[in-house]
Formats: sequence, C-alpha cells, structure tokens
Amino acid sequence: MANNSATESPNSPPSGGNKFTGWLGDTLLSITGWKFEGELPQHPKLVLAVAPHTSNWDFFLGVALLFALRIKIRFLGKHSIFVPVVKQLLELIGGIPVNRKSARGVVGEVVKEFNSQAKMILAVAPEGTRSPKFPWKTGFLAIAHQANAHVVLVGFDFARKRVVFGPVFLSEGNFDEDMQKVYRFYSTITAKYPENVVYPKDM
Repeated sequence: MANNSATESPNSPPSGGNKFTGWLGDTLLSITGWKFEGELPQHPKLVLAVAPHTSNWDFFLGVALLFALRIKIRFLGKHSIFVPVVKQLLELIGGIPVNRKSARGVVGEVVKEFNSQAKMILAVAPEGTRSPKFPWKTGFLAIAHQANAHVVLVGFDFARKRVVFGPVFLSEGNFDEDMQKVYRFYSTITAKYPENVVYPKDM
C-alpha cells in the first residue's frame, strides 16, 4: 500500500510522510488488528468519502491510515478546534479550518484549493456529524464534481477491522443518484456505533 515518492508518477496520488510516519502507521494498524481491503486508486485528485463516522476513534484510525499509505491527505475541521498548539499539529497533518455554517462558501474555497494543486486528496465524512443524521450531506460530491476529482468510498468496518476501499466514480452532478451508490456501499459496513447510522428506509 506504500506510495513511493521516488517513483511517483504525475497520475498517482500525492505522496507524504517519511519512513518514521510510515512505520508508525503500519505499526498502529498491526497492533490494533486493522487491515486494508482493496487499494487506493491511482488518480492525482481524489475525494475520499470516509464513513460511517460515529466515534472520535475514526479520527485516530484515519491518521494511522494516512501514515500507512504514505500519502498526503487534506481534511476539513471545525475552525473552533484550530487553537494554538493543536492548530499547528492539525495543519501539519493536512487540516483545513472551515466554518460549517457557510457550506456554499466552503465548497467554493475547497474547489479553489483543488484547482491550485496538481495533486490533492481530500478526506471527508459524508454524514457531517457523529450523531444519527439523514440525509447525509452532499457537499463532498459538489466539491468532487466541480474539481473534476474522483470520489472514492472508504469504509471503516469495525466488525471485521477492515479499511475497505469501495466504489470509485466521477460525479456527473446528479447527486441524488450518486448518493444511492453511497448508501448502498456503506450499508455493508459496520460502524463503531451502528445505531448512530441512518440509511434510506428501502436500503
């Protein structure tokens, strides 16, 4: 799963980290029993939809995933958590502070960032919260569509301790249709707290 920057091609995801962080990610996943299922697709611009998001443990698992894959991932976080000391750490591992009350502005700013980069990976939680919520947010699809980035569905399956790389697609702007793909995939994934995940009634 390692991404070797020495042989990195223009069409591969952006590499990141170093030998230590790579070793740390591998070690964390190993001692906790987590494994990968599938592979990260080789595209320079990706939006990783990571779900279900029901626990703060998802964040730490995500950091281990980031280190183990040796890639550079950006993620959106509440601007309120970017306080001194923590801010430096969050930005070091790819954090982007956003005010979630202005969602349209967030989409535009993130698309602008995508367009300014030759390579970029953004990881988002489609639900937007750890609490039960339906429907899920479609901002990640809007970002991917406007930035012409591939969407990758990534599931944290706590029942099997698997990080599952699922469907990959380019959104054509029909977000209702896209979300059916999203719900179908994640309905096969077991969250840390399954009772906090809400899907369509016919799923």
